Amino acid sequence: MANLLIENLSVSFPLYHGESRSLKKTVFAAASGRLGEDRKRRLVVEALRDISFSLTSGDRLGFIGSNGAGKTTLLRSMAGIYEPVAGRIIIDGAVTALLDPGQGMNFELTGRENIRLRGLFNGFNDRQIAQLQEDVAFFAELGQFLELPVRTYSSGMIVRLGFALATSIKPQILLMDEWILAGDASFLDKARHRLETMVRGAEILVLSSHNSDIIMQWCNRVIWMDGGKVRADGPPEEVLAAYLSPEQFAQVKAQMRVEVTAPV
Repeated sequence: MANLLIENLSVSFPLYHGESRSLKKTVFAAASGRLGEDRKRRLVVEALRDISFSLTSGDRLGFIGSNGAGKTTLLRSMAGIYEPVAGRIIIDGAVTALLDPGQGMNFELTGRENIRLRGLFNGFNDRQIAQLQEDVAFFAELGQFLELPVRTYSSGMIVRLGFALATSIKPQILLMDEWILAGDASFLDKARHRLETMVRGAEILVLSSHNSDIIMQWCNRVIWMDGGKVRADGPPEEVLAAYLSPEQFAQVKAQMRVEVTAPV
């Protein structure tokens, strides 16, 4: 059974050359009161401040909030990309972080070598790596381009390979920054099916999105981030009703009724 605990988590980013008064004024305005000092007396932006929550199998958590609220920073901290300055993160379960379709790829290596590298990173044996290569190759539809360095790919080909890689390994805990779909029109349908299958198979989902329809459809709990802090935490309808304008919330509710009544 997967579990995730965030306890009194704080993350700060140092501002170098912070002695500049003009910089201080600019950052202060942008950070909306989120300036502080670390132990070395450096000026820092307090990206996250005293965040606490826990998740267990079956939880589907959505993060909402304006740009700069701390949603992506929190996801990246959970993925081990950012190190907290205070608090702790305890994770029990295999984590897949779908934060960027191209994340973790080495553009100097071939597509096939990148697939193998991903398998080795996940502790796969040779048989499992071979299966992974077959799955990604079939889904990405890149043919002989898999034998070429990724730096020679078009942007669309990179997105296909990155998406196929990111969705090829079944996670216990799935972290997503926006509802990522990839490719051209002919690729989107199977990408959507693959992503939805992955989401349904995860024991825990943590999704950050500006799309309230997606949050309402896939999440059973919502945290509203504001200024690096938790402003509200509760059922999706309750938190979204407080976050959105009455007109926006009515539109989300109407869209959910349409999806529920639509024929399968």
